[in-house]
Amino acid sequence: MTQHTTSLTILVTGASSGIGEATARTLATAGHHVVLAARRTDRLDAVVAELQADGHSAEARELDVTDREAFAAVVDAVVADRGRLDVLVGNAGVMLLSRLDALLVDEWDRMLDVNVRGLLHGVAAVLPHFRAQGGGHVVTVASIGAHQVVPTSAVYSATKYAAWALTEGLRQESDPSIRVTTISPGVVESELADHITDPLAASAMETYRAASIPAGAVARAVAFAVAQPDDVDVNEIVVRPAAQR
Repeated sequence: MTQHTTSLTILVTGASSGIGEATARTLATAGHHVVLAARRTDRLDAVVAELQADGHSAEARELDVTDREAFAAVVDAVVADRGRLDVLVGNAGVMLLSRLDALLVDEWDRMLDVNVRGLLHGVAAVLPHFRAQGGGHVVTVASIGAHQVVPTSAVYSATKYAAWALTEGLRQESDPSIRVTTISPGVVESELADHITDPLAASAMETYRAASIPAGAVARAVAFAVAQPDDVDVNEIVVRPAAQR
């Protein structure tokens, strides 16, 4: 039984802002080598520069999780450089809320591509390495939307239900040396809601997001799961504001 106090190599997707950035910062501060991956490399480079200036180990990798070959290439490169990859934090996601009758089909497709296919691409990229090295950890950042549906959340919740199901299926199918965790955040301070184009959904979000928690609260949940001994698999954590009922 090994307590994870030694340095791990951890890849965090969607690390340019919000929960991903907070998770990368928290894990780097805990002494791990963190690979921050996202499309916005300018944001990644700024975070990495701050972490390195503070004496932490971090690097940036450009990644669009919807590109399966690119995801595999990033993972392969990290393993080639570092010798192994210990943890994938699958955090990249979009939340483009709208009623179904708004027929924002392109936004539905975008959520499916990022929230579901992006997760599958990550699993496909890391599993061969985890099996070859005899262990690894997949942490999926899902959502409270994986546990409830509200008007305007039908498609988003469907993608997060899918993320939950895929992660739980991976847990059941995997050898015990591969740990699997789903983190389901409630309302978190982030830019997710800023990308909602539907006026009705955007207005509803103003009320819904009246109570929120900082992204660091979710990052600490990820760090808790990662830090457990090898024989302890934290399957799921739901973390949300105390005022969210």
